Order: sequence, then structure tokens, then C-alpha cells
Amino acid sequence: MRKVLIAGNWKMHGGPTEAESLARAIARGHDVPIGREAVLCPPFVSIPVVGWTIRGTQFQVGAQDCYWEEKGTFTGEISAPMLREAGCAYVIVGHSERRRLFGETDPLVNRKARAALAAGLRPIVCIGETLEERERGETFGVVEAQVRGSLAGIAGASAPELVVAYEPVWAIGTGRNATPEQANEVHAFIRGLLRDLFGRDGADAIRIQYGGSVNAENARALLEQPELDGALVGGASLEAESFLKILGA
Repeated sequence: MRKVLIAGNWKMHGGPTEAESLARAIARGHDVPIGREAVLCPPFVSIPVVGWTIRGTQFQVGAQDCYWEEKGTFTGEISAPMLREAGCAYVIVGHSERRRLFGETDPLVNRKARAALAAGLRPIVCIGETLEERERGETFGVVEAQVRGSLAGIAGASAPELVVAYEPVWAIGTGRNATPEQANEVHAFIRGLLRDLFGRDGADAIRIQYGGSVNAENARALLEQPELDGALVGGASLEAESFLKILGA
């Protein structure tokens, strides 16, 4: 059985003081339900304080991005080994905002995912189509290209450490959501692609999250779908009550 993974992507919200308060509200006195994992992904500057705040709990800390080199003359970048040393267990790579605003491509995302695995981090590899692509009927073609490009060359032995997050770009921060059935259909398609890449056993070990305006009201219906192994939560993870409701949905 794949353990459901609920990850909160705080994006560019929460300096150390605010992040400590939010992490404490989420983690203190609240257990992670059996069969689930919970990860908090604050901005880089808040990773240490969040890690300190959740120590001794079942919650884990992750990062929102990483660079693909271990060290070097790359001003402003953060490497995967640095994140691991800072206490991270997971790292998000290829988020649609990184792809759209910073021009990240599938080969670049692939380099980041491979660097994360090499450093002992579990990459959450994000994929998903835009509204225009969905309306043109290109969803499956776009998703296939992103899956194959972003996961190219990753060894089958690493499959259990991978997480794929399907986030239809048209549903991120818009309040508009794919229906549970739409999400499950794409997740099932992704599972088939993963079986082609990693074999049945490898693919069946990979968790596929849904990300796209997940909130306390729609989380249950989404997570009841057989191919959804969790959620990558944006805005709703910035409020302790809503994030905990999603975690327990």
C-alpha cells in the first residue's frame, strides 16, 4: 500500500517568525493519521526554524526547489546536499510556477530530480497542462512529454523514492478545480507511463499527488479516488486548521 502524502507548499510566504508560528500550530498536539505522511515546505530561510519547531513530531520538512550541482560558483542557488543537511526529507522540483515564470524545462527538472535523489532527498516532481492545452485536447500529450522528460534516466531502484505531483496549471490558485474523476483519469494515465518507465512494481511504488486548489472542502472527494496518493497543497496549507482538515480527510 502506498502511504498517502500531504505536502504543504508555502511558496513565498512565511519568514522565520511567521513560519515558526504556523509550524507550531500545525504540528504541536496533532498526530499524523496512520498511513499518511505530512510535509511542510517553507521558503529556504525558514527551513531551519520549521525543522526545529516540528522536531519530535511525525511531521517532516521539505524545500520548494534545489539546484542540480553540489557546490560551486552559482550565486543565489541552494544545492540538494545543503537541503539534506538542513533537515529536509523532500524537495519540490518543476513546479508550474518555476516552469512558467523562470523557464524551467523538462531536462532541467530532470537534473534537479536526479540531484535530489543522489543527496538522499525524495523529489516531488510536478507536471501538468495549461488551460489552453486542456481545451485543445492536449492534456495527455503534454503530461506524457513532461513525465518522460522529467524522469528520464532515473534508475528503477530509485522509483520508491519518487513522488509525482499532477497539478493542472489552470487549477492552481484559481479556485477552479479538476473534478475528482478528471484528476483520477490523468493519474491513471500517469501510472501507465510510470509502468512503462519503471516496470509494474516500480511504478506501483511511486506516489502520485494531486495539486490544484485543494482545500478542506474538496480534499475528501479527491482523496477517495483510487489513483490519488495525496495532495500538494498551496494556499490552504497557510492556515493550520485547513491544512489539518486536509490531512485528516
